[in-house]
Amino acid sequence: MKSSRLVSILLLLQTRGRMTAAELAEELEVSVRTVYRDVEALGAAGVPLYGDAGHAGGYRLLDGYRTRLTGLTRNEAEALFLAGAPGPAADLGLGAVLAAAQRKVRAALPAELRVHADRIAGRFHLDAPGWYADADDTPFLAVVADAVWSGRVLHVLYRRWAEPTDVRRRLEPYGLVLKAGRWYVVAGPGPRTFRVDQILDILEPDASGAPAEEFTRPDGFDLAAYWTAYQRDFHARLHRFEALVRLAPGVSLPRAVPVEGSPGEGGWTTVRVPVESVEHAHGEFLRLGTDIEVLEPAELRRRIARTVAELAERYGNVAGNGGD
Repeated sequence: MKSSRLVSILLLLQTRGRMTAAELAEELEVSVRTVYRDVEALGAAGVPLYGDAGHAGGYRLLDGYRTRLTGLTRNEAEALFLAGAPGPAADLGLGAVLAAAQRKVRAALPAELRVHADRIAGRFHLDAPGWYADADDTPFLAVVADAVWSGRVLHVLYRRWAEPTDVRRRLEPYGLVLKAGRWYVVAGPGPRTFRVDQILDILEPDASGAPAEEFTRPDGFDLAAYWTAYQRDFHARLHRFEALVRLAPGVSLPRAVPVEGSPGEGGWTTVRVPVESVEHAHGEFLRLGTDIEVLEPAELRRRIARTVAELAERYGNVAGNGGD
């Protein structure tokens, strides 16, 4: 819209001091002719803006013409720009909004705070997803986000782990959470947590053409507090068992608790480790090869022993012949 573009020109000039029509056009993704018209409109509105001709020319504001944010400390300004997350904002359809908001805030900062904010933005970049995981396909993320904002009920086709896998669900979306590159929607009644990438389709509740059903978010619902409690409960349910293992010198495991005061024979340590299941621990412990010995539970020890025996049989001839 023209009004927002005029504000953007004003803020860009406040921030950068002098810009040519071509630079403004590139920044705003419009034609140079459009910039000329917008600059004329700003001048007609009383904005003290003037242009210099020549190779080093451009548009600039009269010195001192700017708005300022008061009461913002240096640490607050730094944190504000560190918190910017362009990737997730773009996923939600808010990429341009975030960029405009940061531009406005930066333009309003006093010069000293602006320098520190720019240092933070130039030195720290937050990229949540891991290296070895493909980005989730979330074609309905924007629809879910809109339902969160508008308080609108969603009827979805959802894929879960248990049979039957594809089920209809009625969701009252309270909020969205981005965790390690994956989007989750917290929805009532309950509330419960759903993965957005497992929403297969948005369904119409009926064919009557009735207006969308609305819901009221529970008073006092705290999304951050819910998510903290949800994660705590998730990890408690995830690690329901313990394994007793011996570790070679220099080897460690997450959440391992030593059961001896000092390392034993050969520097090996005995620790208790919370595990999700025998199946999961079997794969994780085998990664350590001969640097770990499972003592308990007996089922896990037998399972690893069987695997090692099968591997020894499979590779026995190679070992006996000295390899290639």
